[in-house]
Amino acid sequence: MTLASTPTEVPVELVHSKSIIVIHPGSFNLRIGRASDLNPVTTLHAIARRRLPSGFIYKDSFLSERAETTPVQELEDARLAVSHTLQSCLQSDGRRRYATPPQQIAAFNRRSEPELLNNSGGEWVKPEGDIVIGNDILRLDPRQDFNVHFPYKRGDLNIHSEPGGSLTSVMADLETIWTYILETNFQISQKDLKYHRAVLVIPDVYNRTYLRELMYLLLSRMGFGSCFLVQDHVVATFGSGLSYACVIDVGDQKTSVSCVEDGICHPNTRVRLDYGGGDITQIFYWLLQKCAFPYKECSDQNKLDTMLLRKLKEDFCHVNLDICGSQEKSFVLRQPGMPVYQYTIQVGDECIVAPLSLFSPELFAITGPKLIHTQKISTGDPEDPHDEIYLRDIRRKGMKESMDTANADLLSDSFLDGQQNNPGEDDIVVDAMDPVVPASIREFVTNPGQILSLDQAVLQSIDRCPNEEIKRKMYGCILVVGGGMKFSGIGTWLQNRISLQIPYLYRAEQLDIVTNPRDMDPSMIAWKGACIMSCLETAHELWIQAEEWEKFGVRIMRERAPFTW
Repeated sequence: MTLASTPTEVPVELVHSKSIIVIHPGSFNLRIGRASDLNPVTTLHAIARRRLPSGFIYKDSFLSERAETTPVQELEDARLAVSHTLQSCLQSDGRRRYATPPQQIAAFNRRSEPELLNNSGGEWVKPEGDIVIGNDILRLDPRQDFNVHFPYKRGDLNIHSEPGGSLTSVMADLETIWTYILETNFQISQKDLKYHRAVLVIPDVYNRTYLRELMYLLLSRMGFGSCFLVQDHVVATFGSGLSYACVIDVGDQKTSVSCVEDGICHPNTRVRLDYGGGDITQIFYWLLQKCAFPYKECSDQNKLDTMLLRKLKEDFCHVNLDICGSQEKSFVLRQPGMPVYQYTIQVGDECIVAPLSLFSPELFAITGPKLIHTQKISTGDPEDPHDEIYLRDIRRKGMKESMDTANADLLSDSFLDGQQNNPGEDDIVVDAMDPVVPASIREFVTNPGQILSLDQAVLQSIDRCPNEEIKRKMYGCILVVGGGMKFSGIGTWLQNRISLQIPYLYRAEQLDIVTNPRDMDPSMIAWKGACIMSCLETAHELWIQAEEWEKFGVRIMRERAPFTW
């Protein structure tokens, strides 16, 4: 054996990290890569399957869909309220802000004519097989008979009653997508996955049934040698180098908030809201339409138009109060089978109003009602004989036995006889000892019919921390991650909104909003944090081997999961 081929030449840590695959699935994008990689592969988290000649038509939308009955007057009132707030703000030099009337901007946009740049925007992709995965779906001719499925929606599995909406179908889609990406981008065939380990980033508000199925998918169906699951907010703190933070994660279709301390995400503080960057895109599109958007054929049902709208939002939107009046912008429209045009448009405060919908969530009514999701108490698992219900019953029995022992000398024989003749009373006493819902769990509060704003979600989340010291720490460090809130200046706006509402007891603390930790892309922070965590020496206790899963099943999650199972 030559010196060059000795295994000591490559550090053990590097070999270790090269065999770890970190998977961060989202509602719109999938981020996946080796733990040793600098950045993940980011691709559209979707699959298109060819429809049978007489099959049902089903296509998930690429953008949060507008509600069928959009409350136009309510939206207009909410828009005016935000506009009035902006007009009352000052610029950094102390001068009052001014705004160009929408009618003036609309007049310019109506006169704007597109400039022809090229006669063809390319060709549609002609698929060879029956399945198209990832970004290739964007180049798939919409006239082709394909159904499009996104396995995740609003931050969790996309379970619905339409074709392809069962848990089994969603798991099959995930297996196909992830296996294809690993083979295509990393040259790892499925038969070699047994030599690799997987880290799956899961939501902070999770469904135990879904997690069990995902573990089964990774270890039994895909065939990874071992794996572990970790919450997105926990790894966000690892990726940011923070030991504690109130984490705000704004994705494409959800916004989640929770308080993390020393790798533990406090259960009572977790909340997930059904709005995100895609909803902001839809609001921005509505605002552009009010200003006579010159690309009149634009449709939120056309997948390439939705990608254009996302890009316009990312390029144009901001929360910089020093930018006043109308700004002239241009964009290029390039789609297969169509000429390439360049449009010139004017935009005003629409670019600020759209991002500020996070603080004036009445605007989110454009995409329908919004639910608030919190961590639910376990309802038990038939595969886990030592689940929470069993442990709660054992604790009750232990408490009852200790009470019986203490009171034995006070009880007469006749009383004991009476107890034995009435076994029903025994159950009543036991159940009364421990209510099913602990009193410490409080629901997040909104007025009837209203949507919880981002600043209110943060304040209510911190208020649910177990003690005053943790609350004080969380008010001092708020971490913003995810790809849905990447607007310049929004951190300052969030800081001002929260500092005005912090309880008097904590106001002396320094309020620090971290929006670009380590100068990294906020949408990759959680993925990077999972890479760091998986390579730590202490992480070896978390790995669940395929053989262990085969033997013990979901029961092993209670011992190994880095969160309360």
